[in-house]
Amino acid sequence: MELTNTALVIVDVQKAFADPKWGERNNQDAEKNMAKLLHHWRQKGGSVVHIQHRSADPDSLFYPEKESFGLIEALQPKDDETVMEKTVNSAFIGTGLEGYLRSNGIDTVVIAGLTTPHCVSTTTRMSGNLGFRTYLVSDATAAFALTGPDGIRYDAETVHALTLATLHEEFAEVVTTEKLLQADWAAGEQEEEARG
Repeated sequence: MELTNTALVIVDVQKAFADPKWGERNNQDAEKNMAKLLHHWRQKGGSVVHIQHRSADPDSLFYPEKESFGLIEALQPKDDETVMEKTVNSAFIGTGLEGYLRSNGIDTVVIAGLTTPHCVSTTTRMSGNLGFRTYLVSDATAAFALTGPDGIRYDAETVHALTLATLHEEFAEVVTTEKLLQADWAAGEQEEEARG
């Protein structure tokens, strides 16, 4: 994987998701793994896009006047990094993300963020449908428990795992942080050997 044509897209890592109203969550290391990815992309000079969900509802945790709207401290964007606000689940709708990627020669997208079955899943599906080579980092996203229309409660790990299963090899390649970074380092080493 070459970072010159690859963007890291981090979806909705906002303080809002720390609110207890969401209930049980899996993968408490998700943000730590996102930070590893972000650090690596910055070191390699790759493109980073931060997505931030914005609600027009003053009662929403994602209302821009609230502190909970902000991105978490560990994943704050740098001045030269792109930040886009969205108002729906997909980071591709109403944001200019597709145009940004294409105008910068980016054909590969790596997706991390919150939450697995909602904005991460929708963004991943659209990325694949738009023809981008798409990677979803399984341990750099997380889910909350959900209740179905029949009243059955699904724990957070089940929601997470099933969402990944519906995306893998259909809309994206689902990989771990370690696998993705190892593949990237290996590609860099192969390039160096080829030049030498």
